[in-house]
Amino acid sequence: MSQIPEPDLEYMQKVLLEMLAIPSPTGFTDTIVRYVAERLTEIGIPFEMTRRGTIRGTLKGRRDSPDRAVSVHLDTIGAMVREIKDNGRLCLTAVGCWSSRFAEGSRVSVFSDHGVYRGSVLPLLASGHAFNTEVDQMPISWDHVELRLDALVASRADCESLGVSVGDFVAFDPLPEFTESGHVSARHLDDKAGVAALLAALKAVVESGQEPPIDCHPLFTITEEVGSGAAAALPWDVSEFVGIDIAPVAAGQRSTEHTVSVAMHDSGGPYDYHLSRQLLRLASDNEIPVRRDLFRYYHSDAQSAVTAGHDIRTALIAFGCDATHGYERTHIDSLAALSRLLGAYLLSPPVFASDAQPENGSLERFSHQLEHDAQMEPETRVPTVDSLVGNREKEDK
Repeated sequence: MSQIPEPDLEYMQKVLLEMLAIPSPTGFTDTIVRYVAERLTEIGIPFEMTRRGTIRGTLKGRRDSPDRAVSVHLDTIGAMVREIKDNGRLCLTAVGCWSSRFAEGSRVSVFSDHGVYRGSVLPLLASGHAFNTEVDQMPISWDHVELRLDALVASRADCESLGVSVGDFVAFDPLPEFTESGHVSARHLDDKAGVAALLAALKAVVESGQEPPIDCHPLFTITEEVGSGAAAALPWDVSEFVGIDIAPVAAGQRSTEHTVSVAMHDSGGPYDYHLSRQLLRLASDNEIPVRRDLFRYYHSDAQSAVTAGHDIRTALIAFGCDATHGYERTHIDSLAALSRLLGAYLLSPPVFASDAQPENGSLERFSHQLEHDAQMEPETRVPTVDSLVGNREKEDK
């Protein structure tokens, strides 16, 4: 087994903080794409880019087939201007799937075609002194919040004179904080913390001088939050695809802020039996703290690749995070575990070398999920046809 190189945690935290400072709601990702491309160049990983900005890198291995891919997303949740009201306040629509409950009270930047304006997202009834308990009775929806610009505007015409328009992007301040306890709190850890963990793993593998058994393609997608993600990101003969994302830490979930999670199932159904268990074995063999979990309201880059028609094995690994799509918090333990598991995976052989060739009608090389003969015996015994016929004849008599 290859020695797993230890990720540089200072580097990981540095690039995470720098990425958090770059607004990147889905559809507004050019700057974050440029940033990550520069980091890959520093590490020494060649890459190409799609027209819109998905980054497709290549970490060369001893063989180029079957390839594997690992994917993180650079886009985050955010909002857009839906309407300019008569009083100069702005109505919003969500970019990505998230609740307006987490938007209330946020400081934001509005990116118009002519400049950047600061503002706050507030409930329609925002003054306790004016509305008292009515504030607590307001419904929670994007129709019941508005954006107050920090500009001299009191009408729609005032906003339009500044160049503010319907369709302008709104980015929410990340408010990052790294504490001595090892906790990392911020908006948009989903999935910038995953990006930082992958960059640290790639840096560790390259600097170790170890050659992966097969080519691996790190992907950095830009539309995961709206569902398309890695759908058109695989030009190679990829047989294994591991998504890297966020694991909700909440009641009813097994994920924690101190472990890496292997997702067995999400809204798209079960992940690949063999690839998921290979990741669990790698974690166990390398003493990486790991949990299994299932995610009920969740989509990923891996799922979008399968939905697009790619014949690939998929798995999902994730850092544990509290209050996902809100003011999120994780711990350096979880990010380190995720990065170490990625390093172990990059240096591991393919789950099935035979995935490089089609089966051509033969079962000789096809996989087995049931390993014991006893498991092939159903507990429910099926009666023979003769016994059924004999019983009917007795009943007729």
